[in-house]
Amino acid sequence: MTRKEIIKDFFRTSSPAVKTSLVIMGAGHLRYGSISKGILYLLVEVSMIWYLIRRGFKDIEGFFTLGTQKADAWAGIAGDNSIIMLLMGIFAWIVAGAFIYIYVQNVKGAREAQRRFEEAIPQKTLKENFRELLDREFYCLALALPVIGVCIFNVLPIVFMILIAFTNYGGNTVPPELVDWVGLENFKKLIVLKKFGPTFIKILGWNLLWAVMSTVLNYFAGLGLALLLNKDCVRGKNFWRAFPILAYAVPGFITLLAFRFMFSYGGPINQFIVAHGGFAIGFLDIDAKWSARIIGLLVNCWISVPSIMLLATGNLSNRDMSIYEAADIDGANRRQQFNKLTMPYMLFTTMPVLLSQFIGNFNNFGIFYFLRGGLYKDGYFLASDTDLLINWLYNLSIDNNYYSIGAAISLVIFIITSAISLAVYVKSPSYREEDTFQ
Repeated sequence: MTRKEIIKDFFRTSSPAVKTSLVIMGAGHLRYGSISKGILYLLVEVSMIWYLIRRGFKDIEGFFTLGTQKADAWAGIAGDNSIIMLLMGIFAWIVAGAFIYIYVQNVKGAREAQRRFEEAIPQKTLKENFRELLDREFYCLALALPVIGVCIFNVLPIVFMILIAFTNYGGNTVPPELVDWVGLENFKKLIVLKKFGPTFIKILGWNLLWAVMSTVLNYFAGLGLALLLNKDCVRGKNFWRAFPILAYAVPGFITLLAFRFMFSYGGPINQFIVAHGGFAIGFLDIDAKWSARIIGLLVNCWISVPSIMLLATGNLSNRDMSIYEAADIDGANRRQQFNKLTMPYMLFTTMPVLLSQFIGNFNNFGIFYFLRGGLYKDGYFLASDTDLLINWLYNLSIDNNYYSIGAAISLVIFIITSAISLAVYVKSPSYREEDTFQ
């Protein structure tokens, strides 16, 4: 049935009590004997009306206007806070969405109550509904609190961040100044304005290169280490595995600060060079573009390889070794076995983790913040040649109040990482050949 036919059938077959439920929630339940549920639905509607009258309509209006009265301390006018109005407007839409869901359940429940009445089936009591909720539908009860928490602590801030990208919030336009909607203006600034455009293009190119190189280097280094430690000729495997695990156990920022000291002018590496007649090298200096980038790649590898090694070790132990025995009989050498057997199997089993590594590397804030943070290079606006988009976003929004531009950058990061991850995963064997290694 089409939606139009469903609506016609509803009004043709529904009783007056069910139709009344469209206006007065719980009316159908009250008519057919589900008193407790009817009262609950009615209380929800009354509470929603009370909320809308008290502040709901005002919050929704404020969501669109972002305030009309500017604060004036001399005149004693408090004025509107655009950011609070935006937050409360988002909350009002979430409340409205929750109410619409309950409203639909009210209509469906009224129809079900009518059907039971017409077929002489006893109505379910509220106690029976709770018993079902604790039994067959326990998953709904168990997930209710996490879902509410996700909506408040995850969805609300994410939606707020996305919407900030479409305002002029930042710089001199912060409360008590009124914030306005500007549409796609911030995204145009990232590309068109001389202040932002060149920096954005250069950082985006380096960010993509960094994410790909880091992911490939970390993955193959971890896989190679796991393959090496899986060989029968290696003795004391537990002893050798302990070193990468210890490196993984040390907090990342401590490792980064240690490497920053090692490569500084007064660090042990430069002391060794000077002691042997050389000159101190600015590995992480303002002009040290590629040396700083390479050090960042190697330090990130040092931090990330142990987790890849542990993952690869577990997957390699589950291989079907009879396939390798058959390959030996057929005359396949070690390289051919790796290319045709090991690598496809590892990509199949680890592709989701590989994609998460790529996203993590793309948004790796700590590496260059702790290694080289605080440097601003000529040709870059509030950034250096090793900063990633996430570092530039931090410099713009936290240190320099370009909140709307920072929000636009974060939205660009989300679009790029999600598009690349989704495209790669859909094309990968993990998605297209799900039963290959089962």
